[in-house]
Amino acid sequence: MAAHAGLWRAARTSPAAEGARTVSGFLLLVLGASFLTATMLAASIAPGYNFNAAAISDLGVIGETAVLFNALLVAVGALNIGAGVLLYRSHHRISILAVYILAGIGAAGAGLVPLDTSELHSLFALFGFVFFNVEAITTGLMVRGPIRALSFVAGLIGLVYVVVMLIGDAGNPAVFGAIGHGGSERMIVYPAMLWTLVMGGYLLAGGSLGRGDERDSFARSTPLDRANAASARPARSLHPVP
Repeated sequence: MAAHAGLWRAARTSPAAEGARTVSGFLLLVLGASFLTATMLAASIAPGYNFNAAAISDLGVIGETAVLFNALLVAVGALNIGAGVLLYRSHHRISILAVYILAGIGAAGAGLVPLDTSELHSLFALFGFVFFNVEAITTGLMVRGPIRALSFVAGLIGLVYVVVMLIGDAGNPAVFGAIGHGGSERMIVYPAMLWTLVMGGYLLAGGSLGRGDERDSFARSTPLDRANAASARPARSLHPVP
């Protein structure tokens, strides 16, 4: 077990693993900051845009904001997939990588197929809504402490409002309450985007993805790696110190 612990420490401080996590954190931070800033600016530019009643995707069909918003969604999708691939190099969980890719495809697809061009837009948007929030929850499973709780809360709030959106769009607009369709849609998206800022900062600051990653690194290591990790541990004295 001591040798295992030594290798776990080596995995935790591996330059390659740390580098991948750091760049992934940077991509997530840029993703969240870009989305929140650009959508705020676009909503301010769009003539007559109503936060309460309008969908976020309406910004992609208004002449003054269409290019900005649709390009933003494609960039968000690409950044998320990039972050997922880099994190995969650290955690090696294919299921979590798949969540990042599906969320990225949802965002990019919604940008490439604007609201007024095809019904596929709604499908892509739903993918983005669901999988960005699932991404927060599944990534939260790999961390410890307050960041884990924040990940769960952000993802669960978004998923609850996905259900609210589906009920409201099915002919029950009263479920939106005072915040309306636009506010309910933002309650799907904003918690996930705020989570990317928090998780991005956590990873940039050197945050760990938990002991599960370290056990995976041990399982993939060679006997030589394990011997080196064991030999790197300081020797224990067999005699009591007076």
